[in-house]
Parts: sequence; C-alpha cells; structure tokens
Amino acid sequence: MKPCSILIVEDHPFQHLYLQNLFNELGDFHLECAKDGEEALACLKKRDYDLVLTDLLMPGMDGVQFIQGLAAQPSRPALAIMSAASRRMLMGASLVASNLQVKVIGLISKPVNAAALRCLIDQLQVLRHMAPAETQPGIDRQSLLNALDNGELQAWFQPKKALNNGRIVAAEALVRWIHPEHGTLLPGVFLPALIAFNLEERLLWRILEQAIAAQATWRQEGYDIPVSVNLPTHLLNSHDLPDRILAFVHAHEGLPARICFELMECSVPDDISNFYAGACRLRIKGFGLSQDDFGKGYSSYMNLVSAPFTELKIDRALVQGCNANEEMAQALTSIVSLGRQLGLTVVAEGVETAQELALLRKIDCTQVQGFLISHAVSSDQFQQLLTHDGPANVY
Repeated sequence: MKPCSILIVEDHPFQHLYLQNLFNELGDFHLECAKDGEEALACLKKRDYDLVLTDLLMPGMDGVQFIQGLAAQPSRPALAIMSAASRRMLMGASLVASNLQVKVIGLISKPVNAAALRCLIDQLQVLRHMAPAETQPGIDRQSLLNALDNGELQAWFQPKKALNNGRIVAAEALVRWIHPEHGTLLPGVFLPALIAFNLEERLLWRILEQAIAAQATWRQEGYDIPVSVNLPTHLLNSHDLPDRILAFVHAHEGLPARICFELMECSVPDDISNFYAGACRLRIKGFGLSQDDFGKGYSSYMNLVSAPFTELKIDRALVQGCNANEEMAQALTSIVSLGRQLGLTVVAEGVETAQELALLRKIDCTQVQGFLISHAVSSDQFQQLLTHDGPANVY
C-alpha cells in the first residue's frame, strides 16, 4: 500500500517543521503543508489526500471556514483538528465537520505530541485497510439486494468489556459488506445508498438473524453474550414493528432479553409519539433499549428519564481526550453518575487510549467499547476473542 498522503494546514512555519519531524519519526508519509485555508483548498483541488490536519486559529480563513470549504470538495479526506483553544472549541469544530459528512478521526490539543499523532495514524491505517478510496464501488439498488440475499452484508461484532473485571460481557452488531471485488467495505461506503433505496428494514432483519445465529454458536461454547442491534428510529413509524420483531426473534429461536436495540438518530419518526410508543412496546416485549450517542438529537435528559431505556451509550466525542480535559472529565462523571442512579448500564464508546480507559474506570463507568478493546470482527473471530478472554461464563 502506498504511503499515506497528509496535508498539514498551519500558519506558523515553526509548527510546520515540528509536525513534519514528528510524522517522519512515526513512519513513511507523503507530507504537504499549507499556510492557511485558502492555500489548503487550492491543494485539495489538485490532488487527493488521505488525511488533512488543520489548525483552528489562523489569520484570514480560520479553521472552521476551511472545514466548510473542505466539505464542498468532491473528494473528502479524513480530518483531524488541532488547536491551543479549549476542548469545547475543538468539539464545536468537530460537530461542524461531522454534520457536513466529513470524517473526523482526531481532536488534538496543542502542543501536539508524538503519542497523539501515533493514535491518529493508527485510525487512519484502519480506514485505509477497511475501505480504500480507490476501490469504492458504484452502488445501485440491485447490487444491494443481491448482497442482502447472498450473505455479503454481514454482522460483525465489536466487544463491550466490563470495567469491574475486564471481561467481554456484550457486543454490538455492526454491518460490513464482504464485497467479492472490493474486499471488506465499511458502512460509510454503502449505507447512504442503502438508506436512499429504503432498504434499512431489510438490513435490520439480516443483521438480527445473524446476531441470533452468532449468539447460539457462542452459547454452545458456554458464552452468554447479549448483542446490541442498531435500529433507525424512523422504522418506528410502523406501529407493528415491535410485534414483527418479536415474532422474528421467536421464529429464529432467539432470546429477547439478550437483544438490545440501539435507537439511531440518522432519521426521525414522522411523529415523536411513534418514538416513545415504539420504545415502550419493545421494552414490554422484553428487549433491551439503548439511548445511543448521548448528547445529540433525541438523546436528551428528558428522553433519558422518560423513555424505558436499559442502557446509556456515551458518544465518542465526549470520550476522546477526556483524560486531558478537566471540563470533559467532569461532564463524563456527571453523565455516568446519572445513568447509574437511573439503573442503566453505562457504556462509553470510542475508547482509544489507556488514559481514557483509566479515567472511565475511575468514574465507575460500567462498560467500554472502542479500538483500544477491539475493532468489529466476524462471528468466528469474536469467538476467538471470547476464548482468549477466559473461561466461559456460567449461566
């Protein structure tokens, strides 16, 4: 694989040299520098990059304006944001990028150190390995239907570990496309098309079926592992969806109590009452219910205390860098405390460093998932993780 191409956007010449030296110590990269946002946008029009690392506080076009310009480019590299400004400023800029569909893989406080860049490169390598830009296919409805029917769209599983004993105690099912020509594709490559073709419910049944089958296999080896499945909230417009889900689970010999639905915010119901009705009816039927990405959209305190959730998932944006930011640490402490007082399992997602893990353990978070624990893996590989994790649980 050719070296990663990285564009550094930084107005200070000394910082240019310092960052170049740090990158050169970490590996072989194609590095280019731009002194401001305008020069960087001109570079982006000439060639594609794997990563753009930009400062926020720059004269002329500032970092936020540059991010807005980056989002308008036909080719969008991964983005990392660095600044001497507050962590909240970094998060605000990250939200600008994320809502413009720009993939943010790092928020770095200045002065930048080698450890922060090493973590950044690790994430970039994962993205390049899983879905190289040059192999992303053109996707039509028929190719997606074929993939759903022939098993190319597969449930992979990311483990959740308990912080009280370090054991794998649950998993989240995440879709991967095992493409015959292009290899393993991440959801970002094909989910927009799948959503546009109204195939989300078809995907739900496929992932649910594979999750139940995986649970049965693990159970034969003595491991009783609950699995979370993502559920787009607009599907709750169908009032009988909870009934159909229960019938499907029973037909496939699954256990409702070992399946948790994470309510996704990629869509909204026609009426907010459909959200609450669907949530209540899923719980009545014995399924777990997770408030995903706490802090955005429907993920409000009112929902948390009003809807019958069993799990609270803290968004990765609140987790990344929490150990280095007192305000973030205090916010996480309050959220974890509230979740526990409400009797919820509190899961922090996006955990990537030992320092983040140590803070989450200190504030009594229940479970964690993220690259530090494991990427999503196939059912067979997940079984290997369980075996390596220790003897089977008694149930």
